[in-house]
Amino acid sequence: MRGEAAMGERTATGPGLDPADVPIEPLTPLGPVSPLDFVPVPVPRHEQDGPARPAETSAPASMAALRERRDGLRDRIVAGRPDGVARQHALGKLTARERIDALLDEDSFIELDMYRRHQAHGLRIEENRPHTDGVVTGSGTIHGRRVFVYAQDFTVFGGSLGAAHAAKIHKVMDLAISTGAPLIGLLDSGGARIQEGVVALSGYGGIFQRSVQASGVIPQISVVLGPCAGGAAYTVALADFAFMVRDIAQMYLTGPDVVAAVSGQRVSHAELGGADVHGGRSGLATFVYDDERSCLAEVRYLVSLLPANNMEFPPAEPPRDATADVRPRLAGIVPVEPNKPYDMRLVMAEILDDGDFMEVHQDWAQNVVCALGRLDGEVVGVVGNQPMVLAGVLDVTASQKAARFVRFCDAFNIPLVTLIDVPGFLPGVDQEHAGIIRHGAKLLYAYCEATVPRVHVIVRKAYGGAYIVMDSRTIGTDLSLAWPTNEIAVMGAEGAVNVIFRKELAASMDPARLRAELVAEYTEQLMHPHYAAERGLVDDVIDPVQTRAAVARGLAMLRNKRRPAPQRKHGNVPL
Repeated sequence: MRGEAAMGERTATGPGLDPADVPIEPLTPLGPVSPLDFVPVPVPRHEQDGPARPAETSAPASMAALRERRDGLRDRIVAGRPDGVARQHALGKLTARERIDALLDEDSFIELDMYRRHQAHGLRIEENRPHTDGVVTGSGTIHGRRVFVYAQDFTVFGGSLGAAHAAKIHKVMDLAISTGAPLIGLLDSGGARIQEGVVALSGYGGIFQRSVQASGVIPQISVVLGPCAGGAAYTVALADFAFMVRDIAQMYLTGPDVVAAVSGQRVSHAELGGADVHGGRSGLATFVYDDERSCLAEVRYLVSLLPANNMEFPPAEPPRDATADVRPRLAGIVPVEPNKPYDMRLVMAEILDDGDFMEVHQDWAQNVVCALGRLDGEVVGVVGNQPMVLAGVLDVTASQKAARFVRFCDAFNIPLVTLIDVPGFLPGVDQEHAGIIRHGAKLLYAYCEATVPRVHVIVRKAYGGAYIVMDSRTIGTDLSLAWPTNEIAVMGAEGAVNVIFRKELAASMDPARLRAELVAEYTEQLMHPHYAAERGLVDDVIDPVQTRAAVARGLAMLRNKRRPAPQRKHGNVPL
């Protein structure tokens, strides 16, 4: 009957006992996650979908009765345990199924393995075998396009990962790869399940291995909506994009207790691995939001900008007549004086359709801006130096951020537009010791390797090695455009004069006047707007108001670009 357990299920109360007469131990909230590796979580006893009845011995049930029993079990699984759902809501969190409903198109979700239960024995875990095993898996659509999704359910076993739980995730990952569809993981888990021991740990290995195999083949998105600690955090690190929600998401390898025991340093969960920490300091979180529904809405928007897989192009919208679009505001955004700051995002907004773009890592490495948007209806990736932060120099973190973004765009057939206003690499002992040469080489490698259409615009400064690294003509950009304000040189005029004429300046009776004259001479001879164009390093010096049209025409010209990759197993990226 509706609401009864399926035939053949056994209870932990033993034969001949009424489950209603047996006291059930109350469940208590799991609280902060354990800091141990993979954060094993014990399985609470009596956490079941409901008491099951002994097998019937009467005549076979009718089809109507079987259907009703099946419907009752499904309804009970979908509804979840009321006390667990209430606790989840009390923590300010949605349930796994509520999250899936918010993420996917209405009525599009096809659930897989709803009836899956663990097969583990020992430590009384066999007495507690709830359906789903703490993760909801399946497929649905976002804006009518197929995706695969798994959502860990913190109300069942604290979302802890055991063999059955992992097998369900493995299945949807395999399906996503074989069908060429994006994979989205909604993470809310206490970690590995203690009672299943090393079998639980091996489940993570299977997830990591599949994630690496899927890298560059299908887009992978991780959304952290609760605890994600220990080795489980590598699920997020291996994804293409990571979303986190403030106050409820925490991610770290070792938690506050272990940090305190080892170092004596006291730190809270949020201070150690909260959303703002990973959004602004570690760079692990690509996007950070204040609430779950806003976060999941932005996941939907991101998917609308991405191809289903590496064999397809991103979804396009109708053309916007960008090739004839003049933007007078561009002539006033960028100061002529090379040392005056401005916001490069204002330039991006004038170039892209509707001034709309999705900036990645907005709060990390802010001296470079990376964003996805559309130009004339086609998705593009934009990289630009940000003069508002550190004058737009490249440093360790900016190089890492831009390199990963460039490689993602290249993997998924997204053309690249680079806006250049860079005075060089950040000088200093700290940067040199932190490996600025190695990290800068990552960005250099990413651009050199990219085979998608590439257009750059030199807005103002383009000095030294940083100019080369920012997709210069010599490393393979397809179209080089420059504004009349461009300054392409080994270094700025004043710095160059100080080096070249050091002795003359030291001996001069009026070094200030001599320096000014030499700076003017150097600028006139080596840094005038057409110097690089005269030598074939710039294809055109354009009017700033024509930038949107010029870039759109260039990308249209390059749409059918083909550059075969060299025959090799893989390159050796300077990691």
